[in-house]
Amino acid sequence: MKRQPAVAGQFYDGDPIQLRNTLAGLIPDNSNKITAKVVVSPHAGYFYSGSVAGETFASTEIPETVIILGPNHHGQGAPMAVGIQDWVMPMGDVRLNRNLAAKITDNSHLFTPDDLAHQFEHSLEVQVPFLQYVQENLSIVPIVVSHLPFDSCHLAGVELAAAIKIYNKPVLIVASTDMTHYESRQRATQQDHLALEDILNLNPPALYSTVLSNRISMCGIMPTTIALTAAIELGATQAELIRYTDSGEAAGDTSKVVGYAGLVIS
Repeated sequence: MKRQPAVAGQFYDGDPIQLRNTLAGLIPDNSNKITAKVVVSPHAGYFYSGSVAGETFASTEIPETVIILGPNHHGQGAPMAVGIQDWVMPMGDVRLNRNLAAKITDNSHLFTPDDLAHQFEHSLEVQVPFLQYVQENLSIVPIVVSHLPFDSCHLAGVELAAAIKIYNKPVLIVASTDMTHYESRQRATQQDHLALEDILNLNPPALYSTVLSNRISMCGIMPTTIALTAAIELGATQAELIRYTDSGEAAGDTSKVVGYAGLVIS
């Protein structure tokens, strides 16, 4: 059994040649790549957020193994669902890194082997073609995250970092999130930069509190909090905002936008 694409032909082109051509236009040449511990990347349709994702991944060295954390938009499966199947994608199959996946689930109170949560989820899937484009030997550990209290996010980040240390090979974590949903550009920008400031300050509890207390509709707050915690556990000392924009840049309507941010934590 392999996990089949859920949103090919919708969020991104399902034709491999057209998809590769699209990615070539979204991922700029960049010779000054950062060796990052975490990348934060948006997950809307490529028409809207693909340029932010492309610039962010172009700025980063992509190792052969990538852990992708994304929010659960459908409510199915375990709260911390680690995929256990290889993935079928338009540009070719992507292997599950079973070695690292087992290290995560076998030594955790939270992470659970589960493919149900992945069946229809787009937040991880849209990241994969970007990663494939720049890393031909890609293997992944996909993890879908439901709503969790901060203490669980913190523990998950600590456990994830511990598994990466045991694995002892280069690993990148990708936290998949869009920012504010369906507010005016002015309001979205104001709200989102409150959260972005906490990420740039490497402050997971402040990020979690800021998003919830200000009711910022950042769908990937849990994955981002977990990833930021793991980055700190792995020795991260700085974060950089590669680009922030919103859906109005592509669609033209700034009265109700979705915010998109790309960050690199190293």
